[in-house]
Amino acid sequence: MKINADIYVKDVPGQLVASLEPISTYEGNIIGVVHNREQVISERILVNIIFDMDKVNLERLKKEWRSKDVIIVKMDEAVESYTMDYMLVGKLTASKIQEIMDKASKDIQFQSVDIGYSSRGSGESHTAMISVSVGSKDELAHFNDFLSKEAVDLGLTYIRGVDA
Repeated sequence: MKINADIYVKDVPGQLVASLEPISTYEGNIIGVVHNREQVISERILVNIIFDMDKVNLERLKKEWRSKDVIIVKMDEAVESYTMDYMLVGKLTASKIQEIMDKASKDIQFQSVDIGYSSRGSGESHTAMISVSVGSKDELAHFNDFLSKEAVDLGLTYIRGVDA
């Protein structure tokens, strides 16, 4: 499982490395480390670590960190998100965009949705920018298919952003 941990280590040479080494000892894989030297409390610095590790080894890691005087402030599963941006252009109103997103919400679990709407346009043509975050690639693919079909049904131009 992917873990997101905030720990405090003593602000002395070698402590950062000493806190990271046990992760590999217990078969973990470090994905990212942010060493925040500006976040100092009681002569300790904040380190955010994202890593993969199974539950059994995670308990061993926590025990070792405690024995090395590493303070665990927060530890939870990291939530992955998949984000995509879309543009809809055509005979479109803000209420129609809301209706589309309400319909999508019945089948898709969104982590976040950001909608921008331009009421200025030539004639009845308007633009909507929609940015969504979901928890899986499958849900993102499902929303892609849904929005593409809605755009065709409503006679809108549909533009999907480039994903990473």
